Amino acid sequence: MGLLSLAIWVPIAFGALLLAVGRDEHAPAVRWLALLGSVIGFLVTIPLYQGFKLGTAAMQFVEKSEWIERFNVHYHLGVDGISFWFVPLTAFITVIVVIASWEAITERVNQYMGAFLILSGLMIGVFSALDGILFYVFFEATLIPMYLIIGIWGGPNKIYAAFKFFLYTLLGSLLMLIALIFLYNQSGGSFDIATWHKLPLSSTAQTLLFFAFFAAFAVKVPMFPFHTWLPDVHVEAPTGGSAVLAAIMLKLGAYGFLRFSMPIAPDAAREWAWLMITLSLIAVIYVGLVAMVQKDMKKLVAYSSVAHMGFVTLGFFIFNDLGVSGGLVQMIAHGFVSGAMFLSIGVLYDRVHSREIAAYGGVVNTMPNFTAFALLFAMANCGLPGTAGFVGEWMVILGAVKANFWIGLASATALIFGAAYTLWMFKRVYLGPVANDHVKELTDINSREFLVMALLAIAVLAMGLYPRPFTDVMDTSVAELLKHVALTKLN
Repeated sequence: MGLLSLAIWVPIAFGALLLAVGRDEHAPAVRWLALLGSVIGFLVTIPLYQGFKLGTAAMQFVEKSEWIERFNVHYHLGVDGISFWFVPLTAFITVIVVIASWEAITERVNQYMGAFLILSGLMIGVFSALDGILFYVFFEATLIPMYLIIGIWGGPNKIYAAFKFFLYTLLGSLLMLIALIFLYNQSGGSFDIATWHKLPLSSTAQTLLFFAFFAAFAVKVPMFPFHTWLPDVHVEAPTGGSAVLAAIMLKLGAYGFLRFSMPIAPDAAREWAWLMITLSLIAVIYVGLVAMVQKDMKKLVAYSSVAHMGFVTLGFFIFNDLGVSGGLVQMIAHGFVSGAMFLSIGVLYDRVHSREIAAYGGVVNTMPNFTAFALLFAMANCGLPGTAGFVGEWMVILGAVKANFWIGLASATALIFGAAYTLWMFKRVYLGPVANDHVKELTDINSREFLVMALLAIAVLAMGLYPRPFTDVMDTSVAELLKHVALTKLN
């Protein structure tokens, strides 16, 4: 078993073990077993960074073996500079969510923790798969644990939200399956993704493939106007579910554009870039304005996620190194920042059982330590220099200006809107005099919550102050991708 297989199957094995042996009467032991599984899952990703070779766009840590021999389907794994960072990020967020959910979940603890661990392994599988069918299996399988997490441990409208999440994402993926089968036939019976990158496809075929992949990935990101499922799901999902959904699951769609849409259909990607850029700018500007009028903190951060992911797709489709690298950095930064924002809301919800902004006011008076962390995460969400939220947005804006000044100017408005809705929420929730008895009775974060906030704060500041380890890893792979997209012409 290679390192990538360990990163995938260690959390899945622990998750299956929790489902098999865990009982609510043994909840303390279940939690510790879940923590052990998530920590081991994270530790096995560390050697990946130590062994990753810079300066090459080739796939690394490759594993390949027969899976379904009749159809030439392989268990084929590997990572390059584009996919690498999402493996440790997924494992890290899983550790955070297990610790954050320690006291919040009291029923079916083994199933809750088991679902998160299995989900973690499946998401790492998506980022590592180099076989089309293996990618599709992992991509679709991630729906099942998240569907259960929302449907069992969610809010009052959890069944509606779970069905909406499942149906939206499943319908788009069916078109992707048709595209994969078409590529299998075109390549003479191969599901190898690298082989598909070299296929000489006609203009019509590329356009149809581009929109088939668009159907799957745009819903997952989610891009405007396919974003309407996200606020409902975030509001109903438990805190851990919201954190993982925003931090990792939205990235599966954006990653798909880089691994499938752009390299397999480069002509169509260039031809339809105007549509992608337009939809991305609408997400950045319009959805940012929608976030300003939200009364529910989770809905506000959910719309904020749509706006931030708009930056990601904008960066990809302006086709320069700053834009694509900036989009990737923004994906990683958004993983830390949005996860932190949702977990902060969870801290308040566990105490007051309300996500309404109007239910709070003056929290700084009773929870000063927590407010300090919340302020840092709010500033990162605004894109403050020195935090993770700034680096990717700045790179995308620079890349957009390089491509077209007006696109760059339009995208830069997101920094204004982001500051407006984030600081407006922060002011009403945390600052001023104590607003009511609920706030008056609040107690500051305990040592477990402090650990969660501190780990995320370190990640946000470390990436903001020294992003070079992230950009160094992805530079060569991004350059190779752009070279492929730019040079591939119709025969």
